[in-house]
Amino acid sequence: MYLSTALLFAASIMLIIKGADWFIESAVSISEKSGIPKIIIGATIVSFATTAPEFAVSATAAYMNHTEIAIGNAVGSAICNIGLVLGSTIIIKAIPINLGAFLRKGAFMLLSGVTLILTTLDGMLSRLDGALLFSIFIGFMYYNYRLQNAIFDKADLKPDRTQMIGLKKDIAFFVLGALCVVIGSRILIDTGITIAKMFGIPEMIIGLTLLALGTSLPELITAISATMKGHQDLSIGNILGANTMDIALILGVSSQIRPLTIIPQSINFDFPVMMFIMVILILFGITKKRLDRWEGAVILCSYLAYVAGLFLWYS
Repeated sequence: MYLSTALLFAASIMLIIKGADWFIESAVSISEKSGIPKIIIGATIVSFATTAPEFAVSATAAYMNHTEIAIGNAVGSAICNIGLVLGSTIIIKAIPINLGAFLRKGAFMLLSGVTLILTTLDGMLSRLDGALLFSIFIGFMYYNYRLQNAIFDKADLKPDRTQMIGLKKDIAFFVLGALCVVIGSRILIDTGITIAKMFGIPEMIIGLTLLALGTSLPELITAISATMKGHQDLSIGNILGANTMDIALILGVSSQIRPLTIIPQSINFDFPVMMFIMVILILFGITKKRLDRWEGAVILCSYLAYVAGLFLWYS
């Protein structure tokens, strides 16, 4: 039973990764054919693609009444995206910052985090609270829509009609990737719960660590690949956009499926760590208009300390 569960868990992660890979490749292909700049794609389409695993896992968990997994996966992914994904990426190569875009997208991320904390002080993320979070996501998308129009108007960028050939194939892989992510997410939840019961680990910690890491792998792969190819603007835009979506979109929608109970651990430990790691990212980014490798090491060590604290104090 242990072996079969482990194999299913590994297979579900591979299915999610492959589905997200198709999702991302088709999204980037669509963006290139439409002429939309990478910074916009990173914060919107690629963020949608890389957060699809988190969305599917949290929404499915809420439907199955595993609310701790729904919360833990979304919040854990937001922490993992900055702490592990971006921290590791910065260590590999320092990332220059477009201060204006970085601050605006960072502001949406911070607003999402603060709103989540304030609306859950009563120990519950209600449908009304979720609607407030979702409104932040709508504002984030509207901001990107206005930014896209401004860039197109300023640069007179127009899609090349000859490049629009093959768009149906891109859309087909976009849909296929989404299906793989949804199916893989359901298997991931079932096996994750089984593993938690086997070892007596709370579902919340499984959501914050194992599931969060599994669903954040697309962000990690995308960030490292984009940075190594010199597309740092895609990498940082993706992380900021993905974190806003993890909180505002995923928890906003999940709470509409079922109101989510917030345990004391989240209020006292997980949420403060999430805000701390978001704030130090913004502070590091605005000091020298870049994220240096030593700063990446600080961010990564903060994440590792958080994971250690989870198992030390809450397992």
